Amino acid sequence: MADPIIGALLLGWETLAEYLAEHVLTCLVPAFFIAGAIAAFIKKEAILKYFSPESPKSIAYGLASISGTVLAVCSCTILPMFAGLFKRGSGIGPATTFLYAGPAINILAIIYTAKVLGFELGLARAVFAIVMAVAIGLLMAALFRSYDTETREKMKLMPSVPAGEKAERPRWIVPLFFVLLIGILLAGTAKLDWLIKFPIIYALTLGTAYLLLYFFERDEVTEWGYETWDLTKKIFPILVVGTFFLGMLAYFLPPETFRPFFGSNSFLSCLLASLVGTILYMPTLLEVPVIGTTFGYLNGFMAGGPALSLLLAGPTVSLPSLLVLYRIMGARKTATYAVLVIVFSAFAGAAYGLFL
Repeated sequence: MADPIIGALLLGWETLAEYLAEHVLTCLVPAFFIAGAIAAFIKKEAILKYFSPESPKSIAYGLASISGTVLAVCSCTILPMFAGLFKRGSGIGPATTFLYAGPAINILAIIYTAKVLGFELGLARAVFAIVMAVAIGLLMAALFRSYDTETREKMKLMPSVPAGEKAERPRWIVPLFFVLLIGILLAGTAKLDWLIKFPIIYALTLGTAYLLLYFFERDEVTEWGYETWDLTKKIFPILVVGTFFLGMLAYFLPPETFRPFFGSNSFLSCLLASLVGTILYMPTLLEVPVIGTTFGYLNGFMAGGPALSLLLAGPTVSLPSLLVLYRIMGARKTATYAVLVIVFSAFAGAAYGLFL
């Protein structure tokens, strides 16, 4: 009895050590700083206030569909924000687009997916998630028009939010700041010799430090540090513990076990992956080692189609989140939303599989 436990512990440690060595320094650390900067320097209110039924669809759905890259949140965090939008009179279409896009297009998850599972799958996840977010929102708005009619009456009674934005520094500073951070990330993950990497990263870091010293207030830099640390302490421990236990699980349930279910790009395999993603609860980023290690995508036991379906469904819906949504918007809207996510995820996976 002791031998299997020791074997499982060793495999869990090996899996964790491999992920830490390959992905933390060059991928996750820069990604956490980027996500923290987004949270600190791009105000959420500037995004959330444009979701009313009266807003032009191109603005409401466009902003809602990319909210995940701006807010960098997981499903557990998006639910209270979604509830707040719902109570404040958001249109059901933009609100559900926001609900799906928040965790689906999480900047950390997209970067981590591309680094661990491959650039093609990471890009497909980002593109399909944006398309699905808009499509699901538009269908929800079409199916529940009466809700938006009631919402328009509520919006007339809501006080307007003043847009007091002070812009003392040049507008190009913040975009340049993000370009430098993304450059550090790309240089760190590039397959180059460290003799080439290090001078590039050093120069980009000096440029970032220069902008921080001369163009940002001290409280802004402090807020950036706080947001980065807040994201790190919420996500990184779960990722470490989860990856360790996934390695242990692989000892008792090796990845080849799932080949009959997820080994092809058929629609049924993609649909099954979407359903599994709906049932499981996977904290942010943990879906990547689940697919790569547990289901065996990195070993060739899981096809690309089901992997994408699970990536699209898993972070956005789960049994706990559906129970919360039921209390926020009722059974019909919750069931409709869940079915749309499952079906769209399955079709997206099958479509992606056709090109592999």
